[in-house]
Amino acid sequence: MNRIERKFKELKRKRKKAFIVFITAGYPSLDITRKLVLEFARLGVDIIELGVPFSDPLADGPIIQESSQQALKRKIHIKDILNLVKQCRKDTDIPICLMSYYNPIFCFGEERFIKEARYCGVDGVIIPDLPPEEGSAFIKLAGKLNLATIFFLSPTSSLERIKMISRASGGFIYYVSLTGVTGLQDNLASGLVKNLRLIKKNTRKALCVGFGISKPRHIKQIYKVADGVIVGSAVIKKIKDNINRGDLVKRVGRFVYNLKNV
Repeated sequence: MNRIERKFKELKRKRKKAFIVFITAGYPSLDITRKLVLEFARLGVDIIELGVPFSDPLADGPIIQESSQQALKRKIHIKDILNLVKQCRKDTDIPICLMSYYNPIFCFGEERFIKEARYCGVDGVIIPDLPPEEGSAFIKLAGKLNLATIFFLSPTSSLERIKMISRASGGFIYYVSLTGVTGLQDNLASGLVKNLRLIKKNTRKALCVGFGISKPRHIKQIYKVADGVIVGSAVIKKIKDNINRGDLVKRVGRFVYNLKNV
């Protein structure tokens, strides 16, 4: 059992929901990313998702795309991010996932990535463009080293696929709340609650909802049905809005704290 699984067992015992924060690693710098991770951990965030910058992020909307491009301009590489996690592990035990497209992992080397990720203290990996049908070797090796592979379900997922993803996904299942890319949304997608209830009937895995979650009322609605929420674009935007301020970490932390404690 790794940190992610332990966290969900703890939350279930306490009858609480998971609050997961996504930030792009290296935006606006690796040092600020490290400080944000530690601040989020201090404020009680349950899981951190670190985005690996990539030039063609098919699932990401303009806010996260921009942050990824800025990190790439600083030549942020997977190795830098693994070292960042290793540094964070000196000060926090918070569960950490990496969200990366497959190309950077392929270039780094699958086996090397899995082994170094575990060595540095990564608990899970989310790869939007690697479906389980094509990732059997990755899943097998990751499983041997206790690295959770987290897969997606969406509003268009069939019952057959729900059952298959439930078997394949480790840590939790990531439900994409809308058909499209990440970004700020005013309202949650219609049919969301119905879809979540269907999935919950067909899995024992924790179910967390991401994409378009940006407001306290979104989080309250989702907490009624799912096991957690993932907030990304709204946090990245808050970082951007405070990028030249010396108290950026505190301001972003305050924003995250207010969302978490709805």
